[in-house]
Amino acid sequence: MSIMLNSLGFVLAAVCIGLMGYAIQRGATCTVAAMDEIVTRRSCRRLISLLEASVWVAGGLLVARALHMLGQMPAGYPVNTWTIVGGVMLGLGAFVNGACVFGAIARFGSGEWAYVATPIGFYVGCLSVGSLFAPPAPHKLAQDSPVLQASSWLALVFAAFVLWRLARPLFGARPLDWRARVWAPHAATIVIGVTFLAALLLVGAWAYTDVLAELARGMAGSLLARSLLLLALLLGAAVGGWTAGRFAHRPIRPAQLAKCFAGGVLMGWGSLLIPGGNDGLILVGMPLLWPYAWIAFGTMCVTIATAQVLHRTLAAPLAGDRAA
Repeated sequence: MSIMLNSLGFVLAAVCIGLMGYAIQRGATCTVAAMDEIVTRRSCRRLISLLEASVWVAGGLLVARALHMLGQMPAGYPVNTWTIVGGVMLGLGAFVNGACVFGAIARFGSGEWAYVATPIGFYVGCLSVGSLFAPPAPHKLAQDSPVLQASSWLALVFAAFVLWRLARPLFGARPLDWRARVWAPHAATIVIGVTFLAALLLVGAWAYTDVLAELARGMAGSLLARSLLLLALLLGAAVGGWTAGRFAHRPIRPAQLAKCFAGGVLMGWGSLLIPGGNDGLILVGMPLLWPYAWIAFGTMCVTIATAQVLHRTLAAPLAGDRAA
């Protein structure tokens, strides 16, 4: 992939990605937080937000295809044992890290500097997965995505859904609260899906997890351009954290740094075994209705929730002993 730094598409993509970083601070994008909400509050609002973001990307792909704006889309992969193993690794890594790759961006943008170790660990994981697991080279599926084979009339159905979805939160809004409605967590998560799709259509695969995985395999291209896009994401997250009142300097503690690094390594392993990180699964593979993406993401979610339940179960007696 070649990204032209002086192109209008690059500038527009940078704006979209900066807006995405801003929305990450307000959206319900972290899979760890979504599972914690299910475990502790018996609510799945965050998970529903993530799934709706996938729906928006799928619909956007239908519209882009109808308008002949759709470039080459990522291929799918068969479901096998490595899909499950990778999903487990991805879930364990997110649990240890305390955040998925989306959440790590939000944490770093809020001044939790220890999360700089997450992408470093992710790269090390991608670099070492071959020697540790020796997985076979992933074989891409020959057939197109079911979404890209669907009838063009579905684009009109999605357009009607968009009109309804945009009008619903604004209907009856008082002049002083419409911004709060637009930047509510559910709506902000939709913004993340839309801006991710726009950047994908403008410049192709740009996510930092893709860059790190390709870099580990010696296949990364347009590094300067994609690094600038990552900078736009981080700046957007920093502005979002500042305006949301979440930004606060937090000193780097060795224990947290080690957890972020270890979590990044595990997520790097999982992303190459599947293949695909949770950002790519939610915003690319799942919208394209690739079965491997849904199974890997489901495995990731179950792993995170199981780890959270076990942690709470084992931590409760220890807390009681300290109190006694």
